[in-house]
Amino acid sequence: MNKPPTILVVDDQPVNVRILQRKLEKEGMCVVTASSGVEALERIAESKPSLVLLDVMMPVMDGMEVCRRLREMPGTEDLPVIFITAKDSRENKLAGLNAGGSDYITKPIDLDETMARVNTQLRIRENHRRNLDLQNRLADARQSAAVGAITQGIAHNLNNLLGVVVGYVDLLRTASDNPALVRRSSELIDKAVKRMVKIVQQLSTIATDEKPHFVRVSLDEAVEGAIRRFIGDYKVPAQVRVINPAPGMYLETNIETFEEVLGRLLINAWESYPDNASSADRSIELEVIPAQGEGSLELLVQDRGQGLDPEIEDHAFEPFISGKTAVGRGMGLTVARHGIRMLGGEIRLERRRGGGTIARVSHPEAQPVRLGSLPE
Repeated sequence: MNKPPTILVVDDQPVNVRILQRKLEKEGMCVVTASSGVEALERIAESKPSLVLLDVMMPVMDGMEVCRRLREMPGTEDLPVIFITAKDSRENKLAGLNAGGSDYITKPIDLDETMARVNTQLRIRENHRRNLDLQNRLADARQSAAVGAITQGIAHNLNNLLGVVVGYVDLLRTASDNPALVRRSSELIDKAVKRMVKIVQQLSTIATDEKPHFVRVSLDEAVEGAIRRFIGDYKVPAQVRVINPAPGMYLETNIETFEEVLGRLLINAWESYPDNASSADRSIELEVIPAQGEGSLELLVQDRGQGLDPEIEDHAFEPFISGKTAVGRGMGLTVARHGIRMLGGEIRLERRRGGGTIARVSHPEAQPVRLGSLPE
């Protein structure tokens, strides 16, 4: 059997308290009473009511102040408060609502109307609690699913890579008289081990929530550094065309994370083309869209590759989701999104008109500052 709701009635006039108490108890509700604002706060801490009927005009501490304090206290931020007021002007009603009130009734009190308003607020609160519970369950389910996806992805990738290592180790045992085969097998073993190390490093990256250190850097230099790092780290003969460079613009960021994010998006653009595509055919553009006023800087990494695979489009940022078949792939976008979120930004993937993909990066910390106005 459901426990009946507890209603706190607060009024410095005993007759008003008695009238409301009889009506509420007749409707099957538990009632707690208080005759002042200070006593009301004490009763709330003791009885944990489901709703408060609160008179506005009281000495020492009026209803407005009581409500404001409730909104600042842990555990009572969303406690429904219905003001009881003799002043029915628009200004007084707005003042009550702005103080955190959920509703109001005016004197002389209509008991049936009061009950209707009480029941409405109780339903609203119950629905709110159910929504919060559902959100928490969904969050837990998503977390469990993400942990499961990561665990499964780690097992699958590492098992495949270990299979490569074991296979070539077995081959080495029988190829001692074939130097070329030994060298080739050793190279492939080394490559597989490096991929395993990379997986562990990527997992370490997304496992941390430590806030990176921010510094002021030139946007153009940061972009150029990211492109150089992309070409050097991934060893690809790529040409990246920068559209709308912004000389003289600075941003507050962590340069290591910033370059890592752009590098992963650039290699994603490079790999969007067929494996047999030449360097000249792999068009990659990085467009700078400066912040407008207090808005966010945007960086658009664009390719004309094969576009988003419909089968993974909705899951592209999940761990070990990839359009490639080679083992050891599938965490680049996961790491990139985690990195930009650590910087306070976001990444979205969009289909590019005419084919290909746009990775739209926002950086809310961008500060357009001209060279002459930089502090000494």
